[in-house]
Amino acid sequence: MAEILFVMTGASYWTLKDGHRHPTGYWAEEFVAPYSAFSDAGHNITVATPGAVVPVVDSMSLRPSMAGGEESALQQEAVIEQADELRRPIAVKEADLDRYDAVYYPGGHGPMEDLSHDADSGLLLRRALASGRPLGIVCHAPAALLATRDENNDTPFSGYRLTGFTNDEEAGVGFAPDAKWLLEDELRALRTDYSRGPVWEPYTVVDRNLHTGQNPASAGPLAKELLKAL
Repeated sequence: MAEILFVMTGASYWTLKDGHRHPTGYWAEEFVAPYSAFSDAGHNITVATPGAVVPVVDSMSLRPSMAGGEESALQQEAVIEQADELRRPIAVKEADLDRYDAVYYPGGHGPMEDLSHDADSGLLLRRALASGRPLGIVCHAPAALLATRDENNDTPFSGYRLTGFTNDEEAGVGFAPDAKWLLEDELRALRTDYSRGPVWEPYTVVDRNLHTGQNPASAGPLAKELLKAL
C-alpha cells in the first residue's frame, strides 16, 4: 500500500489577457481516472492545494460532450462526490514529501492561474524530482513547472523529456487567442525536451522518475505508468 499525494489547483477561475475571469478548476477526468486507479489498487491518497482550499471541478469537464457521453459524465461525477479527500485537503506548504511514495498533479486550466507561480508547489516539485519518487503531471498541470525556476530562470526540469497540453488543443477549445500565454510555448522556453502526439489522443512521456501526459485522455494511461513505477 502506497501513499500518494495529489497536488491540485485551488483556483476557481483563469484570468485571460483582457482581464476576464473564466470559470474553471481541475478537469474531472484528470482527477477521476488516476484516483480510481490508485484507490482500486489499494493505495491511499491525500489532496493538497495552495492554502488548503477545497478544489473546484471545472463544470465544463462534466458535460457529456466533454466527458465521453452522459454515462461517463455521471460516473465521473459520482466518483468526485464520494472522494472525501477532496473535501479535506492539506496545504501544499504543509505537505511532507517523506510521507509519500509518489506525487501526482492533475490539470485543468486552474494550474495556469495559481500553480504556475506557487512557490510552495515549486519547491515540492524540485524536491520530488530530486527524490526519485514517481512524479506524474498531466495536461495543463505542467504549468506548475514554471514555479520551479530560480533567480537565474533555471529549472531542474530543463533537458527532461516531457509533454503537456498543446497549442493546437488550446486553439481547439477556443482559448488560444485569449490566453496570456500558452503552455506548450512556456514548456519549450524552459528548455525542456517537449514532445507531443496527435491532438486529443492519449500521449505520455516517461523520463527517469518524471511521468507526463498531454491531455485529459492521457490521465488514465499516465496512472497506469505510475502504478508500474510504484
